[in-house]
Amino acid sequence: MHILATEGLTKRFPTITALDQLTVTVGTGVTGLVGANGAGKSTLIKILLGLLPPTAGGARVLDLDVTTQGPQIRRVVGYMPEHDCLPPDVSATELVVHLAQMSGLPRTAARERAADVLRHVGLAEERYRAVGGYSTGMKQRVKLAQALVHDPKLIFLDEPTNGLDPRGRDEMLGLIRRIGTEFGISVLVTSHLLGELERICDHVIVIDAGRLLRSSAIAEFTQATQTLTVEVEEGTQPLAARLAELGQTVTPHGRLLLVKMLGPETYDAIRDAVVDLELCLIRLEHGRHRIEDVFRENEAANV
Repeated sequence: MHILATEGLTKRFPTITALDQLTVTVGTGVTGLVGANGAGKSTLIKILLGLLPPTAGGARVLDLDVTTQGPQIRRVVGYMPEHDCLPPDVSATELVVHLAQMSGLPRTAARERAADVLRHVGLAEERYRAVGGYSTGMKQRVKLAQALVHDPKLIFLDEPTNGLDPRGRDEMLGLIRRIGTEFGISVLVTSHLLGELERICDHVIVIDAGRLLRSSAIAEFTQATQTLTVEVEEGTQPLAARLAELGQTVTPHGRLLLVKMLGPETYDAIRDAVVDLELCLIRLEHGRHRIEDVFRENEAANV
């Protein structure tokens, strides 16, 4: 089942083309939209919400046309914007209740839903404080709560970890994953931090300068390579020399050695070399592809 689809979607501004013939489909679950700043991620979300008309092409969200059914889309979709947009002089409860009512919920139902979602995002004890006194992490949680309050079928999260410290990022990523797995709400989350999306997404879409580079299940991005990563406490150079003598293909990579996997004998060669040289082995693992490899491949192809 597709929750959204674009066909030749293009958006041009006077000095830049933000989206260029983008054709992609998104299924249920948690989907990551990754690209550098300026890649077209926020522009795409605004078009999908019916807030910005495309220059050419089209898109549908939950089978609703973005150019003619924007209000209907916004009734069934939640949106967490990237920028700081919260009024400082109201409480989280007041704000989320108000936005729930704007989405069509009666006041009693809006208050009940607001209490529920603020508890889910970890603001049960702070929900009556003015938002202006909140930390960046708490403000991000309020933005997430208002995106969920009207029980949407799909939510768009635009750079939800912006400005957060490592602990705050981990907590936000955990919340997003719960939304997709426990709440049954599909998620489209944008980020320029590739490692974040690898942790929480089922599927990843990679765009660059408004063009689609790749759209794949996360398992296809992170499948095993034919390389073993080896790290020792000391003696990297002697180990590389010994492995080369044993017929292995070795590439130094800083403190690490990348050893081409020729078969089970490669493991034996590494073990024997480490023992013979009396080294302390820190790491021996099968390498995996990363999302950033897509960008490297694209850059190499354009050189």
